[in-house]
Amino acid sequence: MSLFEAVILGIIQGLTEFIPISSTAHLRILPAIAGWQDPGAAFSAIIQTGTLAAVLIYFYHDIVRISGAFFRGILAGRPFETQDSKMGWMISAGTLPIIFFGLLFKSAIETSLRSLYWIAAALILLALFLTFAEWRMKRQAAKGRKAGTMKDIGWKQALLIGFAQAIALIPGSSRSGVTITAGLFLNLSRETAARFSFLLSLPAIFAAGIYQLYDQWDAISASTESMTNLAAATLSAGVVGYASIAFLLNFLKKHSTGLFIVYRILLGLLVLGLLSTGLLPA
Repeated sequence: MSLFEAVILGIIQGLTEFIPISSTAHLRILPAIAGWQDPGAAFSAIIQTGTLAAVLIYFYHDIVRISGAFFRGILAGRPFETQDSKMGWMISAGTLPIIFFGLLFKSAIETSLRSLYWIAAALILLALFLTFAEWRMKRQAAKGRKAGTMKDIGWKQALLIGFAQAIALIPGSSRSGVTITAGLFLNLSRETAARFSFLLSLPAIFAAGIYQLYDQWDAISASTESMTNLAAATLSAGVVGYASIAFLLNFLKKHSTGLFIVYRILLGLLVLGLLSTGLLPA
């Protein structure tokens, strides 16, 4: 790819990684419409390290607090004594499903599941699940049930959201989308579901990025151009990703996910329409 393409794809990654509209879907759809080559699952995983840096910077204080409590608990022989130390363990446990299923279905994730038919279906189906989650949340609020905060997240919530995160291995579903949806079903507030989703993403994005760097290093290091393009895309993703985190957390304090639901459905229908007319290759 050209440097221009790399920067554009990095910006798209940063814009869509944390908003529940699927970064993978956009990294497949945009190149297909523009006539560019599919950048591939490895490219997507590697430039996610840019958005990983954005999460680390944005949630620096939370990460330091949770990590400190995690290691202090281990050294003191009381690993679950505080909410923060327990949160560290819950994030670790919630990461295991996506690692297991990611390795189990690695071949399909990188090939057949990147079909635009799969992506369009995932965009629409997750939108329907998110719609139901929003409806259920409003019914709970009408009954006077208060939405949960970070202090209300226990092992049940962490593990179920962790298993939901594994669904994001299907391109088009959206990692933030499935985890936020799961959080809403578990009666967490929108902002809390998003915040836990971002913290839960740290180990998964780090593991995927490091694995793909190792696996694809020969191809990446084959030319200076390849390394420059990848670095530019990763940097763009990080800068834009930081702004996306701030936007989404502030947005969800006052609004529902309805805007993203409508967008997902319209994008999914557009892709299906272009595929049916032959204007877009699957």
